[in-house]
Amino acid sequence: MKTAQQIAEIKQTLMDKGVEYCMGAYVDIHGVPKGKVVPIGHLDQMAQGSERYTGYALDGLGQSPHEDELTSMPDLDHIIQLPWEPKIAWMPADNYFKGEPYALSTRVALQNVIKQANAMGFGFNLGIECEIYLLKREADGSLSVPEPDNKLNKPCYDLQGFVDQFGWLDEVSSTINALGWDLYSLDHEDGNSQYEFDFNYADALTSCDRFIFFRFMAKHYAKQRGLIATTMPKPFADKTGTGAHFNMSLYDIHSGDNLFKRDATSADDPWGLGLSDTGYYFIGGLLKHGRALCAAFAPTVNSYKRLVRQGAMSYFSWAPVFNSWGSNNRTNAVRVPAGGGRCESRNADGAVNPYLAATLALAAGLEGIREKIDPRQPNEDNLYAISEAERRERGIEFLPQNLLESIEAFDADPFVAATLGEELKKEFIHYKLQEWNSYHLHVSQWEIDRYSTIF
Repeated sequence: MKTAQQIAEIKQTLMDKGVEYCMGAYVDIHGVPKGKVVPIGHLDQMAQGSERYTGYALDGLGQSPHEDELTSMPDLDHIIQLPWEPKIAWMPADNYFKGEPYALSTRVALQNVIKQANAMGFGFNLGIECEIYLLKREADGSLSVPEPDNKLNKPCYDLQGFVDQFGWLDEVSSTINALGWDLYSLDHEDGNSQYEFDFNYADALTSCDRFIFFRFMAKHYAKQRGLIATTMPKPFADKTGTGAHFNMSLYDIHSGDNLFKRDATSADDPWGLGLSDTGYYFIGGLLKHGRALCAAFAPTVNSYKRLVRQGAMSYFSWAPVFNSWGSNNRTNAVRVPAGGGRCESRNADGAVNPYLAATLALAAGLEGIREKIDPRQPNEDNLYAISEAERRERGIEFLPQNLLESIEAFDADPFVAATLGEELKKEFIHYKLQEWNSYHLHVSQWEIDRYSTIF
């Protein structure tokens, strides 16, 4: 909690910048931002939890209609003044219940596990790669690529496709840099009219806040152009899916040193990947719980149409299908990029609730460190091409292949309840089973086209 004097100073600074409204943005179980808007004159009350919410009105907050309301506490250390509407200040927020942090708030859950890491002497750094499609919605509701000439079979790094949407790309990029996130790369990605923005990593809470805001901001600038920006995991069956790869490392909370980085002169690196023992053990934890983690990293029905070797595409998908790890090998779920010092979970997609996924990933990694879990030999070959016999011989498990299978893995692993608490675990399962059942009971056009005249 900030002191009254600190809140007054923040309030005055915001007023001096032209802010007239404060938006407290917490997220529901899906990672979708929700909140109320308060005039700047009432920031003092807002900062003390004046804004109350009926939890039953939102997905995943575990309330019934008769229960007392939740409150929302804005994080005044992570304020973003909306670049396109400077009268509004966006404030990431946490849910509280009767004066205490609410256990079913995923942002609260992440902070709880970060405290556990801190007690072990660790801080948690996270970088999230932001892939996103810029598309047009047709009159029939379907999605299409705005530029008809953007139809290469392999459009990755295509400069014409980049320049054709430079106006939107420039707006998003300029905003990222104006916010101080340090954009260091952007490109046309592997799907037609798909783009990637890479900005600097930060502590995990900050990176998750930024990812939520990135989706909000990118959609706004697209809408201004009559287009839609979507991080939907697989908008087209024959094009690459949308990832949100998690790049993770731990640092010493006193010195700031990267604890995943092995000294380049060290001769005892067991796999020669530039990763410390701490980093290898962290990966061991990720793999131990990899099938359960998949439900948080890939949380929708559509996610599992991305997690395929090839599917309807004419070439391999780049997306992981195995609970495996390796060096700079993109057929693994977890890879160690060249140079080491971090690991990347590749099954995270654009629909991820970053707070929930980061909570479970960090907790799994910490367990790996505590228990010194050996990730075993890295996989350096093309796992898409190995035989079933070789996969079994090497002990490589498949990741879940649909949402129901991932929910079952999530439910079956005691680690999940130990990390999230039984209630948050149950809420996630409840809403994801609803999603699966709704999908499973829907009769699609594909089924009508395939079966109605055959039988």
